[in-house]
Amino acid sequence: MQPAEGLKLNKNELSFELGPIRPPSEARSLLLRVTRNCPWNQCLFCRTYKKRKFSLRSVDEIKQDIQTARDIADEILAISLKAGSGGRVDDRVISHIFGESGYSENFRSIAMWMYYGTGACFLQDADNLVMKSDYLVDVLKFLRERFPQITRVTTYSRSRTIVRKKVESLTEIRKSGLNRVHIGLETGYDPLLKYMKKGVTAAQHIEAGQKVKMAGMEVSEYVMPGLGGQEMWAEHAVETAKVLNQINPDFIRLRSLRVLPIVALYEKMAEGSFTRQSDDMVVEEIKLFINTLDGISSIITSDHISNLLEEITGRLPDDKGKMLNVISKYQALPEQERIIYRVGRRGGAYRSTDDLTFDPSTYGKIRNLIKDISLKQGPDGVERFITEMGDSYI
Repeated sequence: MQPAEGLKLNKNELSFELGPIRPPSEARSLLLRVTRNCPWNQCLFCRTYKKRKFSLRSVDEIKQDIQTARDIADEILAISLKAGSGGRVDDRVISHIFGESGYSENFRSIAMWMYYGTGACFLQDADNLVMKSDYLVDVLKFLRERFPQITRVTTYSRSRTIVRKKVESLTEIRKSGLNRVHIGLETGYDPLLKYMKKGVTAAQHIEAGQKVKMAGMEVSEYVMPGLGGQEMWAEHAVETAKVLNQINPDFIRLRSLRVLPIVALYEKMAEGSFTRQSDDMVVEEIKLFINTLDGISSIITSDHISNLLEEITGRLPDDKGKMLNVISKYQALPEQERIIYRVGRRGGAYRSTDDLTFDPSTYGKIRNLIKDISLKQGPDGVERFITEMGDSYI
């Protein structure tokens, strides 16, 4: 795996494989692809891996990518020394790498990772615990050997995969270097899990989350507000909270539903068996969800552009009232103010309802835009405009 002694590495040839996505919380992490795509790939709401075949990567192939990443990091350190930055990846080094043509996307991504100095690494794709435990342990140990400065390694996995692992195997994986597992819980309501073809039950979600915690790893559970539609929204909110109450995950991450024309759920919506909720309905659902959470110490985050209210964040139970106040503040706005905020949020101008008063110029422009659309297309046209803006980020 070591480059030949004295060999000058070609910056144009240094590359390794990357997957299509990573969590927003891993934006400043080193990204390494361990498997390709999703072994399940049937969820009605998901578009990420559609028409892409799942495959396992060999241990040697993954190790070669890790070694390439190490070689790139060493080359960046050499650039730093030559630039007089003493091995630090500072503004001078970044300006050189991004200002000169010929550096690959991989090269630049590792430069930014070193610049931020997070020490975090995220293993792509959708379900890496599907690997044989011994193989994953081998990969993790090699990664830690090549990058001793890494302080946290995280990955995606599915509850259905995790329940097939023994706690002892998960513990060995943790000891080898995996710190956190991101799980797409989405909902804890069994009829909705079946309808959405998640391929898992609420009981399996609970077992999987508890197993990861028993193994000593952090658990990050993803919840999808809006997934129940107008038909099952209340059951979705309550039963999902009840599942999480039995797991007590380290993180609960909100990812509001967006229904794009390319996903199977769009067809269900078109045929009338699924009715999408309005933004205001989803806010009411989240209020019920948070009110039902009880006896846990999880951190709730709303760190995604799909969420209307980014300020719903905090640690339970202490910040529960604060998060509910964010919702109450939005719901107390007059209808026209809520529409203005929704347009501003979906357009990327607003991150808080307080922004409505902080920038009168933006407020006026949005108000006039809404008035113009409403005159030409009516209230339905305004709703379509808001939906299209929200979908454009996904």
